[in-house]
Amino acid sequence: MAVSSSSNSSMENAEQPHVLAVDDSVIDRKLIEALLKKSSCKVTTAENGARALEFLQVSKVNLVITDYCMPGMTGYDLLKKIKESSVMKEVPVVIMSSENVPSRINKCLEEGAQMFMLKPLKQSDIKRLRCHLMN
Repeated sequence: MAVSSSSNSSMENAEQPHVLAVDDSVIDRKLIEALLKKSSCKVTTAENGARALEFLQVSKVNLVITDYCMPGMTGYDLLKKIKESSVMKEVPVVIMSSENVPSRINKCLEEGAQMFMLKPLKQSDIKRLRCHLMN
């Protein structure tokens, strides 16, 4: 019985989309993680762009969602590094920000972001994300 139970959970994990959530705010990371898990996503979090890139070097994800304003490497810088990489460039990236700045939004979309979302995110925002998940 334990064997069948573990094979079921590993099958469920294989079907769950894996999302990397990047935000320097612990509160925002926890909120995003909770919303994504509620939508049956596997979630890994990173507190900055450098950590996110380290993780992406060794792991495959279906989507990266990142805050725009972070110390050191911004979400925009992270987006550019992902899109410049031959290995990672196909991974969809969604940028989020609490500031509604049209020039910033356009810059991110032109650089290859799938979407730009305003924080705080809601469950309805996460539902919109699901169509951007890479298989």
